[in-house]
Amino acid sequence: MKKVFSVSVLAIALICTWMFIMPACVGVSDVFKAPSQAEAAATSPIKIGEIATVTGDHAPYGVAEVESVKIAVKEINEAGGVLGRPLEVIMYDCRTRNEDMVNAARRLVQQDKVSAVIGPSGSSLCISASPVFTEAHVPHIGTLPTNPLVTMDESGKVRPYNFRICFLDPYQGRILSVFATQSLNAKTAAVLYDVGSDYSEGLREFFVKDFEASGGKIIANEGHRADDVDFRAQLTKIKDLNPDVLVLPTMGKVLPLAVKQARELGITAPIIGGDGYGDFMWEVTGLEAMKNTFWVSHVDKADPTLADFFRKYEEATGTECQEFMNAVMAYDSVYWLKDAIERAGSDDPEKIRDALESTKGLKLMHSVITMDEFHNPIGKNGVILEAKDGKAVFLMTIKPEM
Repeated sequence: MKKVFSVSVLAIALICTWMFIMPACVGVSDVFKAPSQAEAAATSPIKIGEIATVTGDHAPYGVAEVESVKIAVKEINEAGGVLGRPLEVIMYDCRTRNEDMVNAARRLVQQDKVSAVIGPSGSSLCISASPVFTEAHVPHIGTLPTNPLVTMDESGKVRPYNFRICFLDPYQGRILSVFATQSLNAKTAAVLYDVGSDYSEGLREFFVKDFEASGGKIIANEGHRADDVDFRAQLTKIKDLNPDVLVLPTMGKVLPLAVKQARELGITAPIIGGDGYGDFMWEVTGLEAMKNTFWVSHVDKADPTLADFFRKYEEATGTECQEFMNAVMAYDSVYWLKDAIERAGSDDPEKIRDALESTKGLKLMHSVITMDEFHNPIGKNGVILEAKDGKAVFLMTIKPEM
């Protein structure tokens, strides 16, 4: 966690700009002639924005995304850039707050004139800024926002400028339900969720719906607020009901606190949760509390195809990549955007949006992605991780029918 705190302190200022390669300069000997507008455009950087939760409750996720974007952009620029031009990343810390997310989005599209924006991972954050991207006609890629409303509005229409690289909560909720009923033989379940989070409420809704449709019974549905740190009252009720499984469809600091308090109260049932898992949890829970806990993931950290990336991450940061789902999705989002810019043949946001929408069979580091009509990747596998000896290890792949 020392890395997280040190990076977060540096990120308290709202904006950090990284220029990984300087644009070419025209020397005095060049016939004393200023470059034409076309020549300047051809050598100027392509600006892309990044919004991350570098501080706040989701800081570990945001730090991993920032570092991974830096790695990807550095690689791309060292290889010649995109369309012969370097990428320049302008990053804002949204501090895990919707109002700061909106302000960051406005600044990127109105002041910085970026061609596209990447991040963050929170569903509520991405949903809150969606109108800004739509009004500005600038495409946005969410790294891990799994709520359906990120790319689809309440009327069921696609949000034209919003995309995601991860699978959705209906799919994730079904994965949790299938695992609970088929692998854990659970007949009853208790849920503890964040009543103010689009992510948490959505994942809870889809798990409950599928679990009950599979013959299971929800015997407790306990809510809490995002700022809560003590869940003992809700967990005591859950303990008295003795569920077969405890479900934690949430993320951030809540996860390790809820796990630790559940075990301290004597809840021994398996604990399952979504893709909010991060290795940072172990520092709060300790080894014993995390035993018999299972988490949905978008990737398997032990996948050999990811080994080179994790090596580069450690070399760049001096630390092991803990929030690996965020890191992988952020890294691949940059390469997805690179592909779209190249296919568009332009840094024009409208043309990039069209290219993102038409993505088909694109091989990225973690998966091959094709967009559906609602700007979601189709056909991705879900992974179940089991917490063991201080880390999450691959248990199984689940790809349920929807």
